[in-house]
Amino acid sequence: MMVKVKANKTKAIHNQSNPPTMTTKNNTPRIASMLASSTEILYALGLGNQVVAISHECDYPPQACNKPRITHANIDSTQSASAIDQQVRQLMKSVQPLYEIDVETLASLSPDLIITQAQCEVCAISYNDVLAVTNSHPALRQCEILSMNPTTLDEILVDIQRIADAANVAPLGQQYVSQLRQRLEFIDKKLRDLASEDKPRTICIEWVSPLMVAANWMPNAITLAGGHADFTTAGQPSTYTDWSDVIAYDPQVIVVACCGFALDRSIEEAVSLAHLPNWKKMSAVRAGRVYAADGNAHFHRAGPRLIDTAEALAYLLHPDLFPEFSSLASQITRQVV
Repeated sequence: MMVKVKANKTKAIHNQSNPPTMTTKNNTPRIASMLASSTEILYALGLGNQVVAISHECDYPPQACNKPRITHANIDSTQSASAIDQQVRQLMKSVQPLYEIDVETLASLSPDLIITQAQCEVCAISYNDVLAVTNSHPALRQCEILSMNPTTLDEILVDIQRIADAANVAPLGQQYVSQLRQRLEFIDKKLRDLASEDKPRTICIEWVSPLMVAANWMPNAITLAGGHADFTTAGQPSTYTDWSDVIAYDPQVIVVACCGFALDRSIEEAVSLAHLPNWKKMSAVRAGRVYAADGNAHFHRAGPRLIDTAEALAYLLHPDLFPEFSSLASQITRQVV
């Protein structure tokens, strides 16, 4: 049975600034991952064998893709950016479900822990959606629910540890998070004495129609990589933006990384921006520093590959300082102007 999940604007979440430590009663819990990011984290922690179900969006690592999928989207992501936006608006206006949960399959898999999110009501199944399903099905009422709500790079690392704690592998989480922090610290140390005038004004475009410039953790990543990222604010949600404001800001580097779109699709969206007024007058365009990027896997997924993103950005902004990240940058980004 597929349970319809309506867009829900109420967010019941753990306090991200002081999240509680949660552990499951089972030392080796069976885990249902409702998020692509949590699936990546679970496998990175060596917990792949404990994952019993994944969402329709989970696509990495490859070995996870054979797991049963327990969610379904009612949005046709093959359409244009503007058409997708209209689909979402229409579904929400008519109070129709964006996603559905296969509750009978979920119950049959007997998970001890379900991982979901409370950050974006249109991005994935939410905490309240999962709570409603577990409360309504006797076989699921004893499940622990862990909800992710990261809005900064640091909170993503905190959530990795929260998943490790909930799965009773806290030491593995501590070791893994330490490794990720060391990679970020390498970038930070190398750029610590960089003059302000050597840091290019940089924006990441999250959606092209309507226009949205990325906030959340992207200003953190850009700042760490040696750019100025003051067009949006870290820790705040991404919002729609007027093109005239982008022109006034005059970014020196533009990265088009559309949420949910892989590199090839982001390239198409980046090329479409060329018809906008004063496009050729912008510093980034005149300098040939407009890039497309894999927005699905690397820019808007709150998982460990955001560390790759920071490294790739460091190369794009300062290639002479980070030649070791050239290959990585070429895999997830492409110069389009």
